[in-house]
Amino acid sequence: MQITKVDPRALKENPDRMRQSKSSPQADALMLATIKAVGIVQPPVVAPETDGGNGYIIDAGHRRVRLAIAAGLEEIEILVVDAANDNGAMRSMVENSVREALNPVDQWRGIERLVALGWTEEAIAVALALPVRQIRKLRLLANVLPAMLEQMALGDMPSEQQLRVIAAAGQVDQKEVWKAHKPKKGDTAPWWQIANSLTKKRMYARDASFGDDLAQAYGIEWVEDLFAPADEDGHYTTNVEGFLGAQHEWMTSNLPKRGAIVEVNSWGQPELPKKGSQVYGKPSKSDHTALYLDRDGKVQTVHYRMPEVAKPEGAIGDGSVTGGDDADAVATPKVRPDVTQKGHDMIGDFRTDALHDALGRAPIEDDMLMALMVLAFSGQNVRVDSGADGTFYGGKRFSRHAVGLFDEHGKLAFDQDSLRVAVRSVLIDVLSCRRGMSNSGMVSRIAGEAIGADEFLPNMGSEDFLLCLSRQALEASCVEASVQTRAKVRETRAALVEHFATKHFVHPSARFAPPADELLEWIRAGAATGFVDERPQDDGDSDIDDPSVDQPEHDTDDLVEGEPQNADLPGHDEYDEDVDQRAAA
Repeated sequence: MQITKVDPRALKENPDRMRQSKSSPQADALMLATIKAVGIVQPPVVAPETDGGNGYIIDAGHRRVRLAIAAGLEEIEILVVDAANDNGAMRSMVENSVREALNPVDQWRGIERLVALGWTEEAIAVALALPVRQIRKLRLLANVLPAMLEQMALGDMPSEQQLRVIAAAGQVDQKEVWKAHKPKKGDTAPWWQIANSLTKKRMYARDASFGDDLAQAYGIEWVEDLFAPADEDGHYTTNVEGFLGAQHEWMTSNLPKRGAIVEVNSWGQPELPKKGSQVYGKPSKSDHTALYLDRDGKVQTVHYRMPEVAKPEGAIGDGSVTGGDDADAVATPKVRPDVTQKGHDMIGDFRTDALHDALGRAPIEDDMLMALMVLAFSGQNVRVDSGADGTFYGGKRFSRHAVGLFDEHGKLAFDQDSLRVAVRSVLIDVLSCRRGMSNSGMVSRIAGEAIGADEFLPNMGSEDFLLCLSRQALEASCVEASVQTRAKVRETRAALVEHFATKHFVHPSARFAPPADELLEWIRAGAATGFVDERPQDDGDSDIDDPSVDQPEHDTDDLVEGEPQNADLPGHDEYDEDVDQRAAA
């Protein structure tokens, strides 16, 4: 390595120089002024010719040499080094990268040139202090159509997402699309149109339930998405038909007991069997399971409940509630309420599951537990028609909790922990917000508010629940969530679903705290029953505690979606006989 002086006009340009794109006129003017004022501060790096000549080839500093000639310098200092095995490719790339960031197109070309000269991806990554993944990503971009690369080299760069789509497409497809969307001279390219034309549906390996055997059977080849986040599996396939076929075969082979494969409608929602109603809370053992594929090809699971045939003595007649005046009322509805009957059913399920979770896990003081026990058995569902899972009837439901308080000799022997577990279990069996015979009414909402069950309510910002809200209710939710309302209800609902995808939404009507006026009325009605000469509450004018108030309307939809009436209860005659015996006592 030595420093010498030569005429800059005698230096030869390196045809394999790293920086191919022209520098800006402003940058050239600034460097030219600097050279005229103080000369060249850092000598260009040159190497002797290796093909028998006695001249020098520029390794680094083409721009400095060009502007020195423009400045009229007769001699400049140069740094002569030995010629590198790769014709100075890596040295030139490192020098240019440190001095000023290379144009992306020059970077892609430089890496391809280094690979062609024998450099491995790992070695290039170490030399440039870049991750190997970044080197592979740049190599993928080197497959972009040369005509597109020339357009990008002018500074007209697409977005990363658009570049990702273009680079993943084949050269033939790129050529056809570029021919159709090639911009005029001086204009920018319509990259979004180009990317849309080259977009292909991708099915990701992370969404696949099947294994390698089915993937091979259906001819699925996974391609790595080098633009995906490093901590995310970005392998995908464009073989959509094969992917869906493998998913269907996996579902067929892994159907659970009482399970079925269902199709989806135009909204991407599962089409359940006729008269089947979706279970939004925790499913019971008697519920059915439906498997389906969503729009991304993922296997989804929903649970649904089929109506059971009512016992003859407990049947209420399906045909009698759907005809006559009720049918006319359904056919000519008035102003739609904020929440539909199905929405109230969902709220009842949400409340019950949250209340049970809170009873099972939330911190509750002992005195509160005892108060809740008294409160629970004053509920309007006490016979008890339980809203919890299981097929226990009458005393069997509560005796299974009581037996844990006895020792092997039949003596009551328990500690405080055992007592708390038993009390919580009894409360779970008694308190219910489900619509129908098992609804505890006001007391379940009071209990839920007392123990903070609102914190256990699920995210209700789903498409299923928001479909149950009226326009005014949706707009009110938009105001509360600071979401811009749309012209169409469907668009407003979609905006809310997107907003609440990462946030927790609970509709105000689903919270446990009861309205103050209804609560005071319930307290007054309960206090009135303390007088011996007072009429029974059932004969009063108040219908706050009447189970029929919270019952779904008897129309066709509610008969399909609601829980079967008296499906798990003894017959009415048997119950009436029991009531008569207690009255006689």
